[in-house]
Amino acid sequence: MAELAAQQEDERLCALARYDVLDTPSEEVFDRITRMVRNVLDVPLSTVTFLDAHREGCQSRPGLGETGSSTAFCDGTIRKGRPLVVPDTLSDPHFANDPLVTGAPFIRAYAGIPLRTPDGHAIGTLCAMDDKPRAFSAEQIGVLEDLAHFAVNELELRRLATTDCLTGALSRRAFRDEAGRAVGLALRHGHDLTCVVFDLDHFKSVNDTFGHGFGDTVLKDSVSTCRELLRTTDLLGRIGGEEVGIILPHTGRKAALDVAEKLREAVARQEWQIGETTWRVTASFGLAALEKSLRDFEALL
Repeated sequence: MAELAAQQEDERLCALARYDVLDTPSEEVFDRITRMVRNVLDVPLSTVTFLDAHREGCQSRPGLGETGSSTAFCDGTIRKGRPLVVPDTLSDPHFANDPLVTGAPFIRAYAGIPLRTPDGHAIGTLCAMDDKPRAFSAEQIGVLEDLAHFAVNELELRRLATTDCLTGALSRRAFRDEAGRAVGLALRHGHDLTCVVFDLDHFKSVNDTFGHGFGDTVLKDSVSTCRELLRTTDLLGRIGGEEVGIILPHTGRKAALDVAEKLREAVARQEWQIGETTWRVTASFGLAALEKSLRDFEALL
């Protein structure tokens, strides 16, 4: 059970890393959301926060700074996995001694909504806080939930901007950035990670024989076939014309070899009908696992 929980936490951290939002300056898009929270709910403080393994970073109110995640309200909201409402913090044994209650900003009432990614990982919270005890109505919690959804949508739009328009995989630059963060996370937490690269064999002949339109279809379908067999936490990026990179977190060399063989077979099973001709392609795969002599993404690649 502890091992499963640790893996789920690593997957959550990978999901957070993909958005590249921690340790960045306060942004107007998040400030706009928290202004709406303060105005609609009539509270003095609202924040958009993201929680990594060590700290809670506040995106929308720089003056709040950072707090240790072990006692943070954000941590409690994420672990609960649904709205957390505390009408009177001093009457709640879980929060009565929290530094944000006993000291500035002296939180006496709190309502928090998890910022949940499309694949289900709670990476942060949208919070409304008051310096006096108060209740939050169901309608007010509904407003918070809608605004939390807007915040996640903003992150998703940014992520989609880093997507290869043909295949839907990560662009070359985005793949390198996210893979670098995944490798750093694996090194920090001591878990396995393997990089897989494949390209379609003799792809030039496909384009020369049937045209680039058909070649695009073959590449798009092949990437889609591989994506369907990968986990949501795996990274898939187009790093060349017909060259694709994959990062497999929590996966050693032997298991990665099994994954690569499964993908190779799936690509080879694809068929396209062109007139009376049935066309197939094959792909060549290589892999490298994180180890003492391979300690960064570029070395793996």
